[in-house]
Amino acid sequence: MESEFRRELAALLPRLMRFAVALTRSRDEGEDLAQAACERALARAGQWQPDTRLDSWMFRITQTIWLNRLRARAVGERYRAELARGEAAASAPQAEERLMLTKVAEKVLELPDEQRIVLMLVTVEGLTYREAAEIAGIPIGTVMSRLARARLALMSALGETNGAEPGNVVRMAGKWQS
Repeated sequence: MESEFRRELAALLPRLMRFAVALTRSRDEGEDLAQAACERALARAGQWQPDTRLDSWMFRITQTIWLNRLRARAVGERYRAELARGEAAASAPQAEERLMLTKVAEKVLELPDEQRIVLMLVTVEGLTYREAAEIAGIPIGTVMSRLARARLALMSALGETNGAEPGNVVRMAGKWQS
């Protein structure tokens, strides 16, 4: 069964590559996308039903990965725009608070993508866990887990800085909305 799956997947690669390049409008990014789709398919090969079309399944996986990447980019762009607006309006907060906000922003950028995305969706954009899960295409439990890990990582990174406390970090992150 697995060897049949791998043979069919290998035969599908040229079409999958063409589809990925069309989605991304870039050969390099298309190759990366096709590779990611193949990795996901191989990891979840047991979910494919032999009596269904492998090409449809693979195209859906490819499209899902691409849409997730686009959403992640959009979140990153909104974050950068909000950060830029926050820096422009930084004259309002006191110097110490501006310094802490800058440090929080730097540490947020150092978080792994999956944690940073969830943190931004929930803490900065004010979305519910369910909304964040739908946007990121992950289960709600994964949202909660990633959010908890992101908050712990921020607290650990900021623990020695200006007496950072959990409420302070969340409050500071929330100021990116303004």
